[in-house]
Amino acid sequence: MIKIGLTGFGDHEELYGKIKPALRLPTYSAHFSIVEIDSSFYAVQPVKNYTKWVEQTPDGFSFIVKAYQGMTGHLRGKKNYYDTIEEMFQAFHHSIQPVIRGGKLAMTLFQFPPWFDCTRENINRLHETKELMLDVPCALEFRNSSWYSPQYRDKTLQLLEQEGWIHTVVDEPQAGSGSVPIVPVATSPEMTLVRMHGRSVGGWNQSQHPDWRNLRYLYRYSTEELEEWREHLLQLEKSSKVVYVVFNNNSGGDATDNAKELQAMLGSEEQGLAPRQLDLF
Repeated sequence: MIKIGLTGFGDHEELYGKIKPALRLPTYSAHFSIVEIDSSFYAVQPVKNYTKWVEQTPDGFSFIVKAYQGMTGHLRGKKNYYDTIEEMFQAFHHSIQPVIRGGKLAMTLFQFPPWFDCTRENINRLHETKELMLDVPCALEFRNSSWYSPQYRDKTLQLLEQEGWIHTVVDEPQAGSGSVPIVPVATSPEMTLVRMHGRSVGGWNQSQHPDWRNLRYLYRYSTEELEEWREHLLQLEKSSKVVYVVFNNNSGGDATDNAKELQAMLGSEEQGLAPRQLDLF
């Protein structure tokens, strides 16, 4: 099964127009049956937020919850509101309980930073992280090319498989050591995650620019590029029961159109969707 959605549910006016924030997720869930929660990266979310989101979505809807940035080493000098690693992970576990109880947690996503390279210290960090996450399904996304260098690629995939990590296959610009190639390999028989970041080479390494986020994800996939991905996904589907695909090229409103085009290419009938309102005009 291949399930397609977007990162975030609050910034897609191309999908639902200018409606009240409280109506965005219910409207989104009439079009896609999965969503990546990215607000959890910036702060561990209150339990009440997850409770509300679970209640606003139909049975069969799933959440991919991004791990808090303190758990992935992104803070680098920024204030961490937790005194210990254990306290931080416990807070995250507590926050996502409504999603787990509701049967709507697909996985958590650990996106490690570009400076997280393939070293023994960082391999130990992955092992510690997996232990702290207990039995919660965890996907891992690298942003440093050393993990997929010729000498480490196979060992990296073997490590993920042995420790029970879900491999995150990415499509992103090939722009130096802070980006990784497409490696369409599943490491879990249950799930694989695919994240579509766009291919804006010029915008990828603009972290010092005040509008870097919009520059990085300003890209529209062509039909030919999506056809390539259709073949990748069909191959991944042979190795994992569910392949989750999220489009992150949100800057220009392209994610929705690309996601729907890929759905049409695959001929996928999404399950777990909320009923859509009738078009009255």
